[in-house]
Amino acid sequence: MSMFRIFDVSGSAVSAQAQRLNVVASNLANADTVAGPDGQAYKARQVVFQTTLVGARGGFAAGMPFAGDPAAAGVTVSTITESEAAGRRVYDPKHPQADGEGYVTFSNVNPVEEMVNMISASRSYQNNIEVMTTAKQLLLKTLQLGQS
Repeated sequence: MSMFRIFDVSGSAVSAQAQRLNVVASNLANADTVAGPDGQAYKARQVVFQTTLVGARGGFAAGMPFAGDPAAAGVTVSTITESEAAGRRVYDPKHPQADGEGYVTFSNVNPVEEMVNMISASRSYQNNIEVMTTAKQLLLKTLQLGQS
């Protein structure tokens, strides 16, 4: 695998983790909402990752047997799913969104789980940035060796 493939792989991971962070931010922003635009309570969303081939030149991703530089495995967000868990119900008969029994259904977002998810995504993002920085430094050192 070429040293430049490291940027393809880490770049795909950074992009996927950025999407994950956006979904987490949306979940946290809607943690205490009662009704969304469709009149239903907000449902927590989660990203689903998928392995993909990145940076193929010839090789496997082009549908041919190995013909030179093979593709590297990267990651993309394949879908964003909505949680089917029930929303949090709170008894508040005076609330304008209360049902016939006096309960208000809030979103099913668990802020503690979302904070853990956010920390995990940000650490993964940082690690992939560090991989790219280290690869860049190694390539620069290699160029400096060639100049000597």
